[in-house]
Amino acid sequence: MFERINIHHLLVIESNIVFGVVSDRDLYKALSPNIGTKTETPKDAATLNKRVHQIVSRRPIVLPSNATIEEAVYIFNTHSISCIPIVDHAMRPIGIITTRSILKALSEKKIAL
Repeated sequence: MFERINIHHLLVIESNIVFGVVSDRDLYKALSPNIGTKTETPKDAATLNKRVHQIVSRRPIVLPSNATIEEAVYIFNTHSISCIPIVDHAMRPIGIITTRSILKALSEKKIAL
């Protein structure tokens, strides 16, 4: 899915509430580097059968929809994350903000800090 629709993060939702985030980096860390090579073993191939709950980053840092870009930048600078789910008052997902989306908006002069 990451490659097919060119995304880097997926929100994991449980009972309409943000449960966690899976990034493409989480997925790559969970898979054997031998997948698709001549040295691939059945154990390597078995890494493809991992379930989302085995690799999800639980209880992500979230922001409300009225948060400022400065608040998001502060979170990115103080935590090793590249995605922040945006939620409503009931913790239901509205979207995400990424370091990449902030940099793109800055470069297109859509936002100013």
